[in-house]
Amino acid sequence: MIRICADRDFDSILEIINDGARAYKGIIPHDCWHEPYMARPELSHEIADGVVFYGCEEEGVLVGVMGIQDRGDVSLIRHAYVRTARRNCGIGTRLLGFLQSTTTKPLLVGTWAAAAWAIAFYEKRGYKVLPPHDKDRLLRKYWNIPRRQVDTSVVLAGPGWPHP
Repeated sequence: MIRICADRDFDSILEIINDGARAYKGIIPHDCWHEPYMARPELSHEIADGVVFYGCEEEGVLVGVMGIQDRGDVSLIRHAYVRTARRNCGIGTRLLGFLQSTTTKPLLVGTWAAAAWAIAFYEKRGYKVLPPHDKDRLLRKYWNIPRRQVDTSVVLAGPGWPHP
């Protein structure tokens, strides 16, 4: 079942993000990795900044989460993670499909350029990696991330992206 996450899910969201993010360790630039990958204050800030989390629940337990953030003329897919033990079971696909159905706005996703599996996940679902000049412009416009993360990330546009 996919449902909107509530305040009571905060600890589970944080646990899923930090568990799922372990896949980045040793892959993303060393200076971008930290433990925990996301701390409580950062998750609180993301939620306060408008990231709405949805979770996939199985037998009463959240097994994956994905956020969506309205940024005016676009929506961003944010913080998409599945518990390590439940990867490759279709949870991410179900969450993405659900979030796509919640908006008519163009969708953008940012991820680490070195995360080939994440890029492939979105490409398999019709997303396209945007050229570097578009990536830099969009990351500066819609995300609030450090310059180093901008330099080491990609942006993918969802199906029907209006810009060439």
